[in-house]
Amino acid sequence: MFTICAQLLRGRIYVRARLACHKLLDMPVPSREDLAQAEPEVARKLFRSGKFFKESTSGMCQGRVQTNLLALDKSLAEDFAKFCAANSGPLPVLFQSEVGQFTAPGLTQTDSDVRTDLPAYNIIENGEVTHTVKNIMGFKEFLRDYVFFYQGCSFTFDQSFLAAGVPLRNLEHNTRISVFTTSVKCHPVGPFKCQMDMSMRPIPRDLVEKAFKVTLPLTKYHGAPVHIGDPALIGVPDVNKPDYLDPTVFEEGDIPVFWACGVTVVEAVKAAKPSLAFSHFPGNMYIADAPFQSQDDSPADVKVVTLCEKPYWASVTSEAVVKKIKQLEGFIAEDLGKRQIGNLLVPDDLLKSVLALSHASSVALTTGFPCFVNNKNPYEDDGPPGAIAIAMMLQALGKKVDLVVDKTLYEPLTTVLEALVEQKVLARPISVVQFPPEGEQDTLETAKKFLLKAGTTAPRYDHLLAIERAGKAEDGGYYTMKAIDVGRLVGGIDWLFQAAAEMPTVHTSGIGDGGNELGMGKVRDIVHRDIPRGQTIACSVASDFLMTAGVSNWGGYAVAVGLYLVSTCPIHERYRRRAVGFPPSDEERQRFRSALPDVDRERQMLQILISHEFFDMTGTDVLHVDGLSFDDVHVKKIEQLLSVIGEE
Repeated sequence: MFTICAQLLRGRIYVRARLACHKLLDMPVPSREDLAQAEPEVARKLFRSGKFFKESTSGMCQGRVQTNLLALDKSLAEDFAKFCAANSGPLPVLFQSEVGQFTAPGLTQTDSDVRTDLPAYNIIENGEVTHTVKNIMGFKEFLRDYVFFYQGCSFTFDQSFLAAGVPLRNLEHNTRISVFTTSVKCHPVGPFKCQMDMSMRPIPRDLVEKAFKVTLPLTKYHGAPVHIGDPALIGVPDVNKPDYLDPTVFEEGDIPVFWACGVTVVEAVKAAKPSLAFSHFPGNMYIADAPFQSQDDSPADVKVVTLCEKPYWASVTSEAVVKKIKQLEGFIAEDLGKRQIGNLLVPDDLLKSVLALSHASSVALTTGFPCFVNNKNPYEDDGPPGAIAIAMMLQALGKKVDLVVDKTLYEPLTTVLEALVEQKVLARPISVVQFPPEGEQDTLETAKKFLLKAGTTAPRYDHLLAIERAGKAEDGGYYTMKAIDVGRLVGGIDWLFQAAAEMPTVHTSGIGDGGNELGMGKVRDIVHRDIPRGQTIACSVASDFLMTAGVSNWGGYAVAVGLYLVSTCPIHERYRRRAVGFPPSDEERQRFRSALPDVDRERQMLQILISHEFFDMTGTDVLHVDGLSFDDVHVKKIEQLLSVIGEE
């Protein structure tokens, strides 16, 4: 016996031989540390003998592929294969067996039987997990008509994390990784429709971008994270109470980072309700012989962008897109009106606003600055064109959009929008909603009620954006740049922004060009210091993100262009849709492009606004905005902003 062991103790098979000796000498079961470097065949034989029941395979057989598993009757196999293709983030198929096939050629070449070689299996009856077993050999007759799906698992890239210096808290603290059922819906196919499960790893904040880069190319094993930060945004109420497996220990400075997870197969089967199905027990994977092909050169063109600090929330795009949006930020800051706005700029807030808007499903836009107190229509022509440009792009991206305005602006703006549709300047209408609703009080409580979906505690909008909207000063007035109080013409849209500040999952943006616009409270002290009459006119209500432009319409155009850039960025686009569904088709990309600001369309829009007495701030009915000629100035600015996109 000892001679046999001695012959085996060589080179790469040392650990495998050591474990064989354990068995031959009837010694205790090897530790998890032993299994870290074990050959997969050894681990599978241990599982087959009933060892490590319900124990996580994370960290075992490092450098080898691990897979999730689902076995379905052949009648459901075609639909499930399509469901996986439509949701490749949580369900990347590495191998689909033939009917009644219990091996996985290409994944495993040595002795293996998928009916016995996992630590634990779930038995699912009529969509419910009824019990967990060590093997499924008791179902031999059924399994002759079943198809097995082997799907990539994130445990496979654990070694890549460690090699990159990214710690794994579940391994450090000997716990099973946390898995959560989220509010993110998978793309439905046939009877398969469910919410996605995600695995969560606490990652040190300064290593989140590295963790993203390491996993981005590894799409066979779930790829890059699909959410970074605030769990509430994906419907997770408590990060310390996972739906599956164990809570994970956080160290100081760790951020919760979420990956698409193969436990989603259980949710899918629960929805389809087949009479009998089989899956891996969460965390108990099939370990294949196939070596994990790591990526030595992780892509550098990735930028993780912090959008919110408390609670922490981040998005992701490419470095190339970040540079282009930085260009947009510089272009709109040109101070042709000599308003001394340079110090009001908040670097990178255009990028952050665009990314936050990209994640939103429902957006409220507001505008309207009444400069002409004696006119039937007191509103200027800066603001509405920028708001409409943003609305068009948001609509093209499939988001719900409302223009939320007060009673004074409701009729003039509704009339203009109807004319724009009638004259085919707009291809589709834009909804206009009045706040406060007819008959209700203009108060904070009304605003809180307005921002909730009827009969629920869920937000009506994910994002509020104000562009050239009169903002409330510290004394309660609403002032023009000349310190004329126009408060009698202004409703309490500010209440909506103040209410949103108390709702963690609702974010706000402001666009202005003088310091007296809604959102400018973020730089109130600078307005006091640097802007003429700033102590009087400064808006006191802040927004999360603030964009300062030479003309507010330019800020609207820049947001529209920025939304186009991030929506056509593959890195951001996959992250935004959480790796479920499909990338934009050529037809959809063309729809996005058609929604970009267009010189001829903007000229027609301005002409129609002027015909409805939305005048330039000088009070004249010429084709000007903020005293600047449309054809001499604004055309060039629109062309400059569009030039950032480049040739495609």
